Amino acid sequence: MSQKKILIVDDELGARESLKIILKGSKYDLLMAASGKEALKLFEQERPHITLLDIIMPHLDGLKVLEKIKRIDAKAVVIMITAAKSIKTAVEAMKLGAYDYITKPFNVDEIRLIVKKAFSNLDLVGEVEYLRAEIGRIYGLDNIVGKSKVMKNIFSLIKQVADSKLTVLIQGESGTGKELVAKAVHFNSSRKNKPFIDVNCAAIPDTLMESELFGHQKGAFTGAHERKLGRFELANGGTLFLDEIGDLSSSNQSKILRFLQERQFTTIGGSKPVRVDVRVIAATNKNLEKSMRDGSFRDDLYYRMNVFPIFIPPLRERKEDIPLLVNHFIRKSAQQGKDVKGISHKALELLNNYHWPGNVRELENVVERAVALCSKSIISPGDLPQNTREGVGLGADEDAVLEGKLSFDEAQETFERNIILKALEKANYVQSRAAELLGVSRRILKYKIDRWGIKIEKENSDIA
Repeated sequence: MSQKKILIVDDELGARESLKIILKGSKYDLLMAASGKEALKLFEQERPHITLLDIIMPHLDGLKVLEKIKRIDAKAVVIMITAAKSIKTAVEAMKLGAYDYITKPFNVDEIRLIVKKAFSNLDLVGEVEYLRAEIGRIYGLDNIVGKSKVMKNIFSLIKQVADSKLTVLIQGESGTGKELVAKAVHFNSSRKNKPFIDVNCAAIPDTLMESELFGHQKGAFTGAHERKLGRFELANGGTLFLDEIGDLSSSNQSKILRFLQERQFTTIGGSKPVRVDVRVIAATNKNLEKSMRDGSFRDDLYYRMNVFPIFIPPLRERKEDIPLLVNHFIRKSAQQGKDVKGISHKALELLNNYHWPGNVRELENVVERAVALCSKSIISPGDLPQNTREGVGLGADEDAVLEGKLSFDEAQETFERNIILKALEKANYVQSRAAELLGVSRRILKYKIDRWGIKIEKENSDIA
């Protein structure tokens, strides 16, 4: 913080001089005003960090000055000055947004302590605002890397849904960046200064999930020694991210459904419903449509969650993003002190030819490892893990690939096109049946049909 400014406002010269003496030794920049009108003018010009404001003043009293200051700057820190017999007025001032109050006759230690505490609070607020800005920058759209058509579409979806209250369901394989998309939705919305609370549904035992989500009262069960706030309550005003929602038990699914329907819940051991303003974003690597069919996921919850779906394709289906991602991860690793500038053409070719079962997360780990091992300024094939250098077979025409007659990408495309066509033929071109045969959702199948340019002209191709 720059030079700490304090504006002292009191119509009594003696009071102003007393406060000046009390605070002078603390190296504050002290400004003086003898009236409310003068105080407002100085406040506009100087924007003091703290204002000490007398309540009882002629013409324009302290409460009216306080209101006007708060209109100028809602975050202004104002400490009221009052006589001991006017405590009620000081309490009224606190309701109007005053930070604290001090009483006449002055207690030197009390004044110094309150002012010191106010400045500490300002430092903390400034730090929090800085951290929020940094987090917003880190999880902004500019930090989701991709130039492929499908990633551009995801950017567009994030912008569309960010400032709405719609529930979002993000689907995709592990490591595709579902949490990053969830945070991008939150930090590009009007809720960005409110909490983003995440829950890994696969990591919390089923017996503890209800307490974790909704909290409990003291004495609600053995071991409940104090009141505990649940994640929904902690996320009030912000976003609750339910990661791996497909792993929730049926019992806990019903509790989530009830909240989405009623926007309130009851804590364990509580008797009154708690209403909160929470935006829910969920993610899963499971095929929820298949889970509904086998009874492990409630269809009513699925339809409540799937209001605004976002599907993130695996990295192997958007390989044009790999060079961008590699350079992004190299720059990120370089911040740790390594002087690595880029990657050789041959090494990048090997990364492009790899199947990436672990998706973007695996690519980041591979690049971090390569940067750590690299002894020069450019990553070479020898810096990459052996399995990445050797590639992965996809079950297409392997001999043709190994003999150089067919590229890795062409083999992958051929395999996926053929298996999709066979499934469609077997399902008489009913896409929902074909998706069931392949063990994928109808939406994923439609995405792949469009991606590989598969033409479907059968009349019953759109039958659900």
